[in-house]
Amino acid sequence: MPADQAAGLRRRSARQPLRCIQCFFDSAQSTSRLALALHQRGWAALLVDARGRLLADAPARSLFGWRQQLERRRAHTLPLPHGDGWHAPGARADEPALAGIAQGYDAVVFDAGPNRDDLALMPGAVHAVVIEVNAAHESMLRAYALLKTLSGTDAVGSIGLLGAAAACDRVCAACGHFLDRRFAQAIYSAAHEDGLFAALAVRMA
Repeated sequence: MPADQAAGLRRRSARQPLRCIQCFFDSAQSTSRLALALHQRGWAALLVDARGRLLADAPARSLFGWRQQLERRRAHTLPLPHGDGWHAPGARADEPALAGIAQGYDAVVFDAGPNRDDLALMPGAVHAVVIEVNAAHESMLRAYALLKTLSGTDAVGSIGLLGAAAACDRVCAACGHFLDRRFAQAIYSAAHEDGLFAALAVRMA
């Protein structure tokens, strides 16, 4: 898919709201691949390493921890092939100063999770959630619990699934049976897509 390199500039110039995409993935590399897919669409993304598993080996850029960086309103980011990365283990999307720091980006991509208690909403942002589901029963239960929580709020505009296709289908079927029908129909499963991260990026954008 060809990148539109001017898309991010046009979006910020038009003062469109920041996107906050929270990734509940088993693999840290899946978060990086989604950020890369957004980059290929011309989006400038800040990848927040909230689980401390993506940038742990990167050279230190600051003497200050992420909380102190927020207090100083200056996040010390690392350049990545798909944007900037910020090592912030334990950070949540509702940190009061984060929205201001993130205004220079089109999207903030959180490597979040693994549980629904880790879900937080960034004030003023448009929210999306992507969940990885594997064949393990525990993974399907965890995904359904998170989706049940999301069904109680209308603040999340886009919800995507990826992983084992049969497991994603079972989770979608459970949502259709037990949760609000309109909510269940809005869940997008990319598990059957060949270019699933590119497909998710289109939906998130």
